[in-house]
Amino acid sequence: MGARENVNMSVIWFSARYALFAVIATIFNLSTQRLALFLLSDMSGVVINILIAMLAGTIIGLVVKYLLDKKWIFYDPSDGLVSDGKKFSKYTMTGIVTTAIFWLSETGFWYMFQTDGMRELGAVLGLTIGYIVKYRLDKKFVFGTPNLAMSKTMRDAP
Repeated sequence: MGARENVNMSVIWFSARYALFAVIATIFNLSTQRLALFLLSDMSGVVINILIAMLAGTIIGLVVKYLLDKKWIFYDPSDGLVSDGKKFSKYTMTGIVTTAIFWLSETGFWYMFQTDGMRELGAVLGLTIGYIVKYRLDKKFVFGTPNLAMSKTMRDAP
């Protein structure tokens, strides 16, 4: 296998890993939403319950995705609680833009179709677009210069 094939395989492996982590975070997000909707089913109105569920799912999904990205996408070492806290704050800030994409998609599908299945489809579409945007923002603003342990092909991945 030549150098070009190695680079292509590295980019494919990187992309597959990032996509897998997005799927894992999405599963945590939507599972949390379903749990919240179940627990809130006898309280408030449907709209309030959905907003609370979306917020809870977003928080859980954010934490899961941060932990996976930090270790396995950006190979970022733990520099202590203060440094990690600053990075998580930046990660959360980049997430505001992508959360807006996700929430607009999810609520748009809910209002158009009024079914949980379509609401979740909107969530998946919004999260997919959001994660693509988020990777680029995180690469530039959160994790900055990649760790030297990360291979050159991984640093240059899309």
